[in-house]
Amino acid sequence: MAKSKLKIIPLGGLSEIGKNMMLMEYENDIIIIDSGLMFPGEEMLGIDLVIPDISYLLENKEKIRGIVITHGHEDHIGALPYLLPQLEVPVYSTKLTNGLISVKLKERRALAGAKLKVVPYGGQVNLGRFKVEFFHVCHSIPDAAGLIIHTPLGTIVHSGDFKLDYTPVDGKPTDLSRLAQLGSQGVLLLLSDSTYAELPGYTPSERLVGETLDRVMADAPGRVIVTTFSSLVSRIQQVIDAAAKHERRVFIIGRSMTDIVKMTLELGYLKAPDGILARIDELKNTPHNKVVFVTTGSQGEPTSALVRIANRDHRHVHVLRGDTVVLSATPVPGNEALINRTVDNLFRQGAQVLYDKVAQVHVHGHGSQEELKLLLNLVKPRFFMPIHGEFRHLSLHAKLAQSVGIPEKNVFLLEDGDILELGQWSGKITGKVSSGNVYVDGLSVGGVGTVVLRDRRMLSRDGIVMVIITVNRQTGKLVGRPDIVSRGFVDTREAKDMIEASRDIVARALDHSGVRPADWGFIYAKVRDILHKFYYDQTKRRPMILPVMVKV
Repeated sequence: MAKSKLKIIPLGGLSEIGKNMMLMEYENDIIIIDSGLMFPGEEMLGIDLVIPDISYLLENKEKIRGIVITHGHEDHIGALPYLLPQLEVPVYSTKLTNGLISVKLKERRALAGAKLKVVPYGGQVNLGRFKVEFFHVCHSIPDAAGLIIHTPLGTIVHSGDFKLDYTPVDGKPTDLSRLAQLGSQGVLLLLSDSTYAELPGYTPSERLVGETLDRVMADAPGRVIVTTFSSLVSRIQQVIDAAAKHERRVFIIGRSMTDIVKMTLELGYLKAPDGILARIDELKNTPHNKVVFVTTGSQGEPTSALVRIANRDHRHVHVLRGDTVVLSATPVPGNEALINRTVDNLFRQGAQVLYDKVAQVHVHGHGSQEELKLLLNLVKPRFFMPIHGEFRHLSLHAKLAQSVGIPEKNVFLLEDGDILELGQWSGKITGKVSSGNVYVDGLSVGGVGTVVLRDRRMLSRDGIVMVIITVNRQTGKLVGRPDIVSRGFVDTREAKDMIEASRDIVARALDHSGVRPADWGFIYAKVRDILHKFYYDQTKRRPMILPVMVKV
């Protein structure tokens, strides 16, 4: 009897960095892998974050057996507080990831009723016809996992975000022996992380950063301020270790950093010698050359601790001449300008700033080309599909797969929403499901559509003109000339003549004495059309025009 086809459908994370979400479907069972968010691009004005469109999942809600999470970064767990209440399915993850998900859900008051399950490495979860096993991978956060998914058609390996660090800070390298074992048994499909598929060679080991931090603390004449992602627990551990060696006290600054340090200490992922972590009120009695701050703000986020410190807006900490600031993170694409501004502000106030261009203060958490090739060679999959990356990353990763001998017809390049149907010996892209961006703006999720964003773009470029038309309630005739108010379009003092002329044009167009009043819809369209044309001829700009009628 012929077996059913296995469907692989990415809803986010393919042809973009962020909002990772992928589903696998076999007959009446669906499993979801990751549920991430993405930070908005420059053109998404006023949007706080972007999450995947789950309309396909809501239509097939009764088939969903669970959500499996690879690790605790925002681009893999950040959408859970918004999507979990709609899906109401269990979430499976490793211990630290589970802790981070709880913190996230608590922030959004979505923890009540959530079914969160911890799975150990090597542990298996049965989800309908899928059996999922977690294996250890190195990444820039502890407890990151890759997934081995046993399906009726064969085994699928999902790398999660990974790199091959042979000397990781927590001493747990990527589980290559399990992968080699799978490779020798036969793997149907490999899904592998493409974030750094452009970079030749190997990603350096975390140890290098530890050595740099050690040197910085030995040589810095005054206080050291280290900024990194709050989830980069191994980096925070390295700061604590270097501080202990040079007898400095560590002050944790910023709410998200404080929450995560507290949780990771409780769960045993961070280890701090007694008395090394200090409270902020102990700062004034500690000599400058014995102080280390750990803060958020490595991406120049306006509300983060580092940016407030750089702008002299922080309650407890100001930059002093002689401070050394270490930016231990790479810019997320699109954030470069914000970060450069922060670095400039810190230099201006007399700090010495070390960032990735001038010192080895960060290594990223993703494999470069040689590591990606090694994974392909170990797993020896029949089919290959690059995941996690913009289209160029996926394309280059597909080329790497062909270079190690995977036939071109067995390599599938998908984008969000594509449906890949796999049989045991062949696969093809058979269609598309609805996928796209759902915008979170303040408290509204999905309430802001492309129309709203288009209006915001238009307003931000050319401004707005309001035309206030006063008509007589009985006769429907114009009373006086229309008033025109503009914001963000032209300087009304300098362009007084043009505004006056436009008032006359509207008055002439509407002044049909003695005729029955026209309906408002007609007037509205007419006023907009004549003013659009007039303003475009005068200024070559297209402000938004809003006619308003007042009856007297």
